[in-house]
Amino acid sequence: MGNQIEDVPDISAEWYREVTGLALHTPAWVRDAAAVATDAVPAILFAFLVFGWWRARRGDDRMMALALLAPVAVVTAYLASEGVKSVLRLRRPCWDMTDVVTVAHCPPYGDWSLPSNHATFAAAAAVGLVALWRGAAAVVAPVIALLEAFSRVFVGAHYPHDVVAGLLFGGLIAPVVLLAMRSPATALVSAMRRRPALAVLVATGRPPVLPRGR
Repeated sequence: MGNQIEDVPDISAEWYREVTGLALHTPAWVRDAAAVATDAVPAILFAFLVFGWWRARRGDDRMMALALLAPVAVVTAYLASEGVKSVLRLRRPCWDMTDVVTVAHCPPYGDWSLPSNHATFAAAAAVGLVALWRGAAAVVAPVIALLEAFSRVFVGAHYPHDVVAGLLFGGLIAPVVLLAMRSPATALVSAMRRRPALAVLVATGRPPVLPRGR
């Protein structure tokens, strides 16, 4: 049956009640927007990563390697978090706090709570975006990840410690994947760019250099 509510930190349970209570006192459009955004943000972040790949087609081999690795890092972090959830089998707050009204529907039994997959995904994607755009992304991406984590508590899907664990999980795994695979990925991109059949995926987009004298 998984661990019971007695295993939940008191402060996390208290914050959960306060945040979900706050959610019920917000205007209906805020609750509706949060319900949509909490599931839409990961898709938006992934779309930014796809755009990062497209943008990197005009960059050097290292930048294209990071653009290709960023989604790999996100998926790796997500799958790892799902594996941890399956092992820990910690219960969702809405399964036990039946007196709490939540914005989102309570997930079915078997969809465990810690770490939050959404927060893990958002943090890992933020790391990938920062690696690609160290300017605005260095501020914007982490803020989006934090908002996504907060939204999971706001809609009632997770305890605060679930999303903190997810943020740490994604924020640690993604850079490890990027750093560990950067060199071989850069070499692979360099090799792919020398093959016309594969260059469309990693092309620099630069015009060919014509021989001198023509």
